[in-house]
Amino acid sequence: MTVDDALERLRTGPPAERQAALERLAEVADARVTVAVAPCLHDPDPGLAALAEATLWRVWGRSGEPAVDALFAVGLRRMEQQDWLGAVSAFTQVIEAAPSFAEGWNKRATARYLAEHYASAIADCEEVVRRNPYHFGALSGQGLCHVALGQYREAARCFRRALDVHPRLQGVRENLARVQQHLVRGNGH
Repeated sequence: MTVDDALERLRTGPPAERQAALERLAEVADARVTVAVAPCLHDPDPGLAALAEATLWRVWGRSGEPAVDALFAVGLRRMEQQDWLGAVSAFTQVIEAAPSFAEGWNKRATARYLAEHYASAIADCEEVVRRNPYHFGALSGQGLCHVALGQYREAARCFRRALDVHPRLQGVRENLARVQQHLVRGNGH
């Protein structure tokens, strides 16, 4: 099944064909299919929505350039080793080589968050969303950075945007509820 065939089946097929289409897209497509796959996050079938999420993460992780993907893999290994600053360095190289590759920015944001460099992580999340407005992970991550900085109003805005894209993110829903409690108590900035 070609990417075009899979996209057509995703749009018009019965549930089994839509599932097969998502599986195929996860194997061979890149981030250009985001606009077609993202609406499936709202599908009434939770299994299809979960498969759409997995598909998006897989396609977002491909830059389409082998050298960039190799650098990206270095960054991921450094993250697995909890070498946050090494990961930041690797993902900076990814961004320099492929500035339009949103996932390079997202992974650097994640590494910066884990290194507790929240302001720079927020800036990276904003770059991700400029390139991929459907990136629920960056929206949620930006919200977590704002929470760490005590910026609850901004955190709530980010969490709401993430839920607009992907309404089944239970952790984001819980984070939003906690942030709203801070705002009710008058602790929001």
